[in-house]
Amino acid sequence: MAATIMTSTTANVAATYDGTPRSSSQALRQNLARGARRLTRNPLTVAGLVVVLGLLLLAAFAPWIATHDPFVQNLSKTLLAPGAEHWFGTDEYGRDIFSRLVHGSRITLYIISLVTIVVGPIGLAVGVISGYFGGWVDTVFMRITDIFISFPGLVLALAFVAALGPGLDHAIIAIALTAWPPIARLARAETLSLRKADFVVAVQLQGASSLRILVRHIAPMCLSSVIVRLTMNMAGVILTAAGLGFLGLGAQPPIPEWGAMISSGRRYMMECWWLVAMPGAAIMMVSLAFNLLGDGLRDVLDPRSE
Repeated sequence: MAATIMTSTTANVAATYDGTPRSSSQALRQNLARGARRLTRNPLTVAGLVVVLGLLLLAAFAPWIATHDPFVQNLSKTLLAPGAEHWFGTDEYGRDIFSRLVHGSRITLYIISLVTIVVGPIGLAVGVISGYFGGWVDTVFMRITDIFISFPGLVLALAFVAALGPGLDHAIIAIALTAWPPIARLARAETLSLRKADFVVAVQLQGASSLRILVRHIAPMCLSSVIVRLTMNMAGVILTAAGLGFLGLGAQPPIPEWGAMISSGRRYMMECWWLVAMPGAAIMMVSLAFNLLGDGLRDVLDPRSE
């Protein structure tokens, strides 16, 4: 009898915890756990995630990780090769390259963060409005988008920086002005596939306004694709910022921006390879990491990849 009761109880417990979420918070936790498992299944994605997390930690604890002051010049130790005292060597002013790279990670994250904050909402808003309303609204928005897309991003950024003037903030504005069109195109394509969906028609019949439909129903459905695209765009943002810094139009000396470091060290690169190799390797690793992380996020957030 006791065995029968225990078996019945076990069956009831198993039926209760059959994996079906009992609340929205439980469903969210299950989705996050499932996404984390899928994200860590790919070793390349894990490698990209490790590098990105390392960049975040490097920027957060830069004053404690850096071995020297990145701005202090020591003309008695100029162009020293990598060694025990200066891990990545010194530049033409005797500044420690490792410390400048560590503090330069803050500049890189600053650029990425501001560009993402500006580009994401603008591209998403333009895309969903254009795709939902169609007609002349779609024509006007997409023709403006086509104008921006028709020029290479770096060339257009150079034009904007030339008009605004050199400087880190002007470079961020220029990059943001050239990076939103692909986001808008993607959001428009997603909206075109959603605007005639059953749930959209249902809320329209209930009298919901266009603004409510866009903000509460369509835009959230486009967020996953936009997040993936923004992550993969970060590599292009880093390269564009480094290119502007290399040309002297981005961050100005003595700010330790990686592109500007390559520009100042190119005069000595034949004899002192570490001046361009170290910041170049940092740019390559971080750009590749964001691409790998974007691929992994696409596998997690795209329901068609199931």
